[in-house]
Amino acid sequence: MHRPGLPGDLPGPKTLWARWGLLAVLEASTENEELPFVHRTGTWIDGGGLHVDDCGCTAWTLTDMGEGRFVLYGEDESSDVKWHKPPIDMLAGAPDWLPFARLRDLIEGYELGCVYWYENGAWSRAPYPEGLDDDGLDCGMSRFVDRGDVLGTLDLGEDGESGQDGEGGPQDVLDRTERYELTPQRVESLVARSEYDHWDLPAMLRALRLTGLAGDAPGDAGSGARAPEREPDGAVRAPGGSERSYS
Repeated sequence: MHRPGLPGDLPGPKTLWARWGLLAVLEASTENEELPFVHRTGTWIDGGGLHVDDCGCTAWTLTDMGEGRFVLYGEDESSDVKWHKPPIDMLAGAPDWLPFARLRDLIEGYELGCVYWYENGAWSRAPYPEGLDDDGLDCGMSRFVDRGDVLGTLDLGEDGESGQDGEGGPQDVLDRTERYELTPQRVESLVARSEYDHWDLPAMLRALRLTGLAGDAPGDAGSGARAPEREPDGAVRAPGGSERSYS
């Protein structure tokens, strides 16, 4: 990936969604679902989209805006955008369907490092001035862009029969996920075959429904998931109106 990022660095949004969504399913827990949005960390999905937050260095959101449109926004500590002088307009050239209220709130709070949007088959972003070192996309998104990194993260606690490449192993699970064939039965089998006992299957199945990775349309954020509230323009706020802090 380039520094600063280029739109061509990102895979198609369906692939990005699948990889990110898989990790959100695997990390899902009822305990975390019940946390206020501002206190959540790790990788998860809710009514506002997919999120990742390491509680210090990086925080990102990917939202499916419908009609083949997606918006990716967030911040990594490596980004020089928000401190650049003169200021960089991260929304320059942006389409009118972006969640502008949310994004402007983050910009005003110095909590946003870059914004990328997808429509008409391509990712785009605002132009950057020459000499800008980084916008944080590499450090923030390489975990999902690099397929090898995703595979390296998939510690499924295999029972020794499937191995890394066999049925039910990380390669097989990721392949099925990217084809949107991660059915509830597959998730149940994954948990049953794992040597680990930390899985929260009901929460995982709720997250799976939200992702749509089983090949069906993504569900709503019911059954315990706490979804951010949506404003009329599509902006996302945490339950109760509290804001997400990225710094």
